[in-house]
Amino acid sequence: MSKLKLRGKDLRAIGYPESPVISVAIGVMEKHYKHHSQDAALALLSQVLQDPAAFAADEHLGKIAEKLIVEEPTEIPLLEAALPYRIFGEEFIDDSALRQMNYAMRLPVTAAGALMPDAHHGYGLPIGGVLGVRNAVIPYAVGVDIGCRMCLSILDIPVADLEKNASQFKRELIAQTAFGAGTPWKKREDDPVLENPAFEEIGLLKHLHDKAAAQLSTSGSGNHFVEWGEVTITDPANEWGLEPGTYLGLLSHSGSRGLGAQIAGHYTKVAREVCQLPREVQHLAWLDMDSDNGREYWMAMNLAGDYASANHHHIHRRLIKAMGATLLARVENHHNFAWKENHGGEDLIVHRKGATPAGKGALGVIPGSMTEPGFIVRGRGFEASLDSASHGAGRQMSRSKATQTFTMHEMGRLLRDKGVTLVGGGLDEAPGAYKDIRAVMAAQKPLVDVVGSFLPKIVRMADGGPGED
Repeated sequence: MSKLKLRGKDLRAIGYPESPVISVAIGVMEKHYKHHSQDAALALLSQVLQDPAAFAADEHLGKIAEKLIVEEPTEIPLLEAALPYRIFGEEFIDDSALRQMNYAMRLPVTAAGALMPDAHHGYGLPIGGVLGVRNAVIPYAVGVDIGCRMCLSILDIPVADLEKNASQFKRELIAQTAFGAGTPWKKREDDPVLENPAFEEIGLLKHLHDKAAAQLSTSGSGNHFVEWGEVTITDPANEWGLEPGTYLGLLSHSGSRGLGAQIAGHYTKVAREVCQLPREVQHLAWLDMDSDNGREYWMAMNLAGDYASANHHHIHRRLIKAMGATLLARVENHHNFAWKENHGGEDLIVHRKGATPAGKGALGVIPGSMTEPGFIVRGRGFEASLDSASHGAGRQMSRSKATQTFTMHEMGRLLRDKGVTLVGGGLDEAPGAYKDIRAVMAAQKPLVDVVGSFLPKIVRMADGGPGED
């Protein structure tokens, strides 16, 4: 007899709410009632749903009943005024991003915050927002693309080869990468991240394992990219002992793909059910870190971060091997993530949605656009920014406005003038849609020191379309 297999939509079809009870119920039924038919299992689950109190003492079904017996939460009031916070580069941050940050600073769990110079409007917390809260985690303050990440490899190939053998670099860039929503890799890669026990311990993740395995080592849409370019090391005291000068570099930007998006969507719904907030801040609903929901999300978030890191490492490994190169140095960092940190003598959960960790000595990469340089930086540990810096230049116009403002002819001419070859991409990612990276860097001089720069030369992106920063 085949073992019982249930799906979330099976439970939702009989009335189960979109909450952790679904993963708990699937786990209980598949473990303790695995020889039931699907109809019998759903009939039993329906009985528990109709009268959970009658099953509260049951050894196994009581775990499901416990999740169903909850008091209806009442709306949580906001603080009367926003707590003070530092804004870097306020002169080029739009009003909607400032309003979002002001609302975030009125959450009763908020302790501290900061707004980076690349900030612009997002869902809930603005992109470029940094928020430190007490004993809580906010899924939408982490972001949809959990663990979105920069990864820069500095290689031993002479930089002159980039122009001399441009066709080979472009050919391998196309052959060794895959872009777009839902896109799988041509053959499945092995990686320890797929053996993470969270895939078995959390019902939601159990049903996402196959998607994660298929998409491992691919990139998303929107502003995600993989590109060859020129790395210039300017700091003679750099951490890798490299001589100041110009090197060949491989830079990528992408995150946790469908895995992260599903985690973000699921736990945001859960947070909104258990944490009722005024309409203006509904996307900033939080999960208590002492709750099962909070611990479960934290585990899932960290898995998504490890998965995002693995994506980059596979892409870089393939391209480095294809070009016969040797890795000299690597710099990488997350954004769209939350960390447990101490600030002002208090333990906080620090959310960096589109912001780079910049604790003292921490290395990171802050990209510009497809025609402008990015910068390798070393954090200065500036407390007023909660040890953070921008995650890029930041958008100065929406994707729809960019497609209405620029033409392919204009973008093609700019790319030729800058000596950049673009594969894929769309007008939504036109360089003019972004702020001036040099102005952004000038606005955050107290936050980071510049170690070097990266200038794109051959850029690979998805075709134009929506994406999450």
